[in-house]
Formats: sequence, structure tokens, C-alpha cells
Amino acid sequence: MKNDSRKRGRLRLDERLRALQPIDRFKAPPKGWVRALRDALGMTGAQLGTRIGVRPQTVEAIEKSEAAGTIQLNTLRRAAEALDCTLVYALVPNSSLETVIEARARKIATRELQRVAHTMRLEAQDTDEADFESRVQAYIRDNLSERDLWNET
Repeated sequence: MKNDSRKRGRLRLDERLRALQPIDRFKAPPKGWVRALRDALGMTGAQLGTRIGVRPQTVEAIEKSEAAGTIQLNTLRRAAEALDCTLVYALVPNSSLETVIEARARKIATRELQRVAHTMRLEAQDTDEADFESRVQAYIRDNLSERDLWNET
């Protein structure tokens, strides 16, 4: 696989996202951040509603939708601003981006090479399994581009 600039970008992004690990530290409270912060500040739903510019019933709906995971980002941002907070939004990969790329390339290469090996076995032209790893690496290097990794097959 080629494209060193994309790889450098992935490594820089991995470095930035590493600061957010482990993600368990950012797990929302059971009733959501809006409710937890409002309660911690001693603010009523009516008071928060006034700050956002909505009715108290709407504040209740906002808190319920956040807890349910259905809140819209712009609504959450407005609530955060009314609580004198900053909404932080991020997608944090479960492993490094480089690991994701390598695993996907390996999966595709292994699948393709196993198809070839199966056909060769049927034709009594079996290959040595000892050099399978080197063939996987060569397949990745010579046949796969990063864009190809995400085509469903």
C-alpha cells in the first residue's frame, strides 16, 4: 500500500486521539451530562429553560433525549452554552487507525490468497504454507490501495 502522506496524517490523528483514551473516563452519567451539570450547579429546569430560551418541559425533553442517546448535537451545544460549558465531540477509534488499516488489508489479502490456494489445491498445485506470511505482505504491498480496503465484497 502506498500514500505516505495519508499514513502520516493517520499517525498524527492517532496521537491526538490517544489523549482521549481510555474512553470509559468520558462515559455519560445515567441521566446525561445536562442533568448532572444542572443538578451540580443547583439549577432548576425552569432556570435552565430561561437560559436556553425554552419552556421547562422542553428542558425535561432535552435531558431525556440526551439520556436516550437521541439528542441532536445543536440542541446539546445550546444546553452546554447555557450551562457555561463547551460541547466536546469526537469519534475515538477502538484501536489505532494504523492498526485498523493493517488489519483490514491483512483480512482482504488473506481471503484472496486463500481463494488462490484452494484453486491450486484442486489442481494438485499446492503451495508451501511456510511462505504464506510473505505472500500476504507482498499482496498488500503490490495489489491494495487504501481506497480498496473499504469496498464491500
